[in-house]
Amino acid sequence: MASDRFERIAAVAKRHVDMGSLSGVEWNILRGGQAWAAGRYGLADGRTGVAMVEQPIYRIFSMTKPIVAAVAMMLIEQGKMRLFDPLSAYLPEFRNMQVLQADGTMTPAGMITIEHLFTHRAGFSYGFLRNCPVGEMYRQADLRDAAMPLAAFVRKVAGLPLAFQPGTAWRYSVATDVLARVLEVVLGQDLPAILQNYLLGPLGLKDTAFSVPLMEQHRLMAVFGKSNLDESMMFDDLPQTLIPSDMTAEHPHDDPQFWRGGMGLFSTLDDYTKVAQFLHSGMAPDGARLLSKASIDMLWRDRIPTAQKPLMIGPFAMAGYGWGLGGRVMTDLSQAMVLTGMGECGWAGAASTYFWIDPKRNLIGVVLAQYIGSKIPIGEDFLTAVYQALD
Repeated sequence: MASDRFERIAAVAKRHVDMGSLSGVEWNILRGGQAWAAGRYGLADGRTGVAMVEQPIYRIFSMTKPIVAAVAMMLIEQGKMRLFDPLSAYLPEFRNMQVLQADGTMTPAGMITIEHLFTHRAGFSYGFLRNCPVGEMYRQADLRDAAMPLAAFVRKVAGLPLAFQPGTAWRYSVATDVLARVLEVVLGQDLPAILQNYLLGPLGLKDTAFSVPLMEQHRLMAVFGKSNLDESMMFDDLPQTLIPSDMTAEHPHDDPQFWRGGMGLFSTLDDYTKVAQFLHSGMAPDGARLLSKASIDMLWRDRIPTAQKPLMIGPFAMAGYGWGLGGRVMTDLSQAMVLTGMGECGWAGAASTYFWIDPKRNLIGVVLAQYIGSKIPIGEDFLTAVYQALD
């Protein structure tokens, strides 16, 4: 490995921070389970000059999803639920769903299953998907309101039509929020307690939760970009600048009554590195097995039919990727638009957080920044820099 190639990894963060596009970036890359490339560059708040503290805390948004999916797999292993179960068996409010059509609505030809929730093929949508009529309904319903409990959020989703027949398409969506509500019904506990008991506690995570204690709030990284997730794909012209973002209304840091399944967690680089290691091995740091090898294989095995590809999030194609029960999976290098490897998997968050696992190379990477609606693909840039540096 040439030293200049290795130096390109840190140069990714330096380039974007020095340009004023991002405030601060942290990264941690493991090879063979050992530290290989790690660092930080920039500030907690590039506008005011506030430095990063030790162990800064980040809003990880959709990097909450693989955590919820993994816990759902634990319940499947325990026989408490099944992938082929109908959603309505757990949440009766989904019993009489309708599918939106150009001339009205129609009854679905098939039922929504638990597997559809994992794979974003249930028919749900997101408010930031501007080309989706159901997404517009989500915006009008104000699903971003953090004061709404998860149960009420899910009931409101059930009162809106589906965007397509269950199982017939892939659309990134609130499906993981619905899955989280299923977990609450199955276990009779709230989601924060479930995640703590099943995963966060066993992994020894100290700073991963849906709120930040008062004594730790000084560690929060400043957030920039859009202050509204529904506007996260309404991109401004380059160059990107540090526009302060206030996410209090939909992602508060000090409300112990707020949680979602598809977003909402706070975490640190060290904590999420442990999450990524678990999602690779199924094991806790003390060697205890939390998920079987079979379940880990299923989390990261593509389940999307070829006819439903390429996977699209708004106008952006996830070229070469499929989707497992846990997140994206690289299945076709001939279509890949960044350096990667077959079977590379993981996910990202709306505020420029990103992680990946490469099982064949025994490679794990976590990259954290805080910019919502960023035009800078910081995760993909790190992915390219890491793969070009491999010997």
